[in-house]
Amino acid sequence: PEGAGRREMLVLGIESSCDDTGAAVVRGDGTVLAEAIASQVGVHEEWGGVVPKLAQQSHRAAIDGTVAEALRRAAVSPADLSAVAVTVGPGLALCLDVG
Repeated sequence: PEGAGRREMLVLGIESSCDDTGAAVVRGDGTVLAEAIASQVGVHEEWGGVVPKLAQQSHRAAIDGTVAEALRRAAVSPADLSAVAVTVGPGLALCLDVG
């Protein structure tokens, strides 16, 4: 049969363009298997808006755990992934560097 022996396409998407760190595992047909989000609401609340340097620091602190949680929820390992997609813009340059 067509496609026999081929593994299913799985993509890890990472979003870090502003103040939340997000990761999701998506199948090639667009089905979201799992997602994880680390909110920064508490970090920026006292400033009344997003502080880019604080956002970058928070992304750095959260990225590994957020990705690991999305993979865990999807029951896949990094070796199962076909690709990784990241936000490249628009967004805060300091934050985009992390994702």
